[in-house]
Amino acid sequence: MKLFRFIASLMLVSSMYTAQAQQPEFRAAWIATVENIDWPSRKGLSTEEQKKEFISILEMHRRNGMNAIVMQIRPVADAFYPNPYEPWSEYLTGKQGQAPSPYYDPLQFMIEETHKRGMEFHAWLNPYRAVFNIARSSVASNHPTKVHPEWFVDYGDATVVKRYYNPGLPEVQNYLTDIIRDLVKRYDVDGVHFDDYFYPYRIPGKEFPDAKTFQQYGKGMTKDQWRRSNVDSIIVKLHRVIREEKPWVKFGISPFGVWRNKSQDPNGSNTQAGQTNYDDLYADILLWLRKGWIDYVVPQLYWEIGFEKADYTTLIDWWSKNSFGRHCYIGLAPYRANSNTAWKDKTQLPRQIQLSRTTPNIQGQVYFSSKSFNNNPNGWNDSLRNNYYKVQVPTPPMPWLPKKPAGK
Repeated sequence: MKLFRFIASLMLVSSMYTAQAQQPEFRAAWIATVENIDWPSRKGLSTEEQKKEFISILEMHRRNGMNAIVMQIRPVADAFYPNPYEPWSEYLTGKQGQAPSPYYDPLQFMIEETHKRGMEFHAWLNPYRAVFNIARSSVASNHPTKVHPEWFVDYGDATVVKRYYNPGLPEVQNYLTDIIRDLVKRYDVDGVHFDDYFYPYRIPGKEFPDAKTFQQYGKGMTKDQWRRSNVDSIIVKLHRVIREEKPWVKFGISPFGVWRNKSQDPNGSNTQAGQTNYDDLYADILLWLRKGWIDYVVPQLYWEIGFEKADYTTLIDWWSKNSFGRHCYIGLAPYRANSNTAWKDKTQLPRQIQLSRTTPNIQGQVYFSSKSFNNNPNGWNDSLRNNYYKVQVPTPPMPWLPKKPAGK
């Protein structure tokens, strides 16, 4: 009888796990193009080589059970598609402003190939970064920094200085909104995605150089309030323009993993992060979720279970309680494989997936970044293919969005 009860309990657990695995779930990888992190593998590949590499990446993720990709198409105010506002990316051809040859539209190609495999395509754009390294980046004559130099500020340290759009300028906000409108209108994207780079991460001893703009537009606010209002404004504008053009297209943000520490705010997480979204990047993610300005959030929880200053278990619980009815997918870090003792543990990533599945209000996972899977780190490709993602599932529906019309 005891043996019978044991076998029955095993069957129950197995059936529960199978049912859970078959629930709709967002499963995606970020594919980064800045500095050729993931694709293309290097600048200046031929058109055919670029296509071959991209298809190989898609096939790997499809075999791993992914049902979406988050593809970086605008890394530094340049584009991986013919863009009336900004030049071709240097990471594509090696020289900014130079079109691929033989000519093709990489974005159209990537969307079509992704959809052929039953996967969603989320277009990932960086809002404010304009030049990755002013000392060595290729900058075309028609790049916005040349056409509108008054829109930009430089910020960096002794190693790297980058050039950024000034988020406090209304004309910058309108310009970025026009770029997103054009993208959504012309391309069959399933989502528009921004990462954690709003105002740049704070550099000790260096102030972001927007004092003159603050004097002009601050209107009685503190500088921190004003900066947050600038980011709020662009989020609202993008939310509206996406709804106007194609209301079924999703809008998502992947913020740094800590909104605020509890020491800064009683509503914050029990963490000791050195920088936070709210205080340093001026991104009030919780406001955007409460207001319904974004459809999903992907907090980048790149720390291990038990990490003292930012424990994965603590943070996934916090985000699950602060998603305000919008979807929450967890950003996971296969790139950290074997980087320290915790990440040499082959069960680290599987345990994080399990926690995301047993925590309420969590609807999926996104992995940074694509190339991390190339060599099957710690056997994690096998874990996905043979266990966690063995059963193919659709992405979870968003009942607040209309369905995409047939033929669109």
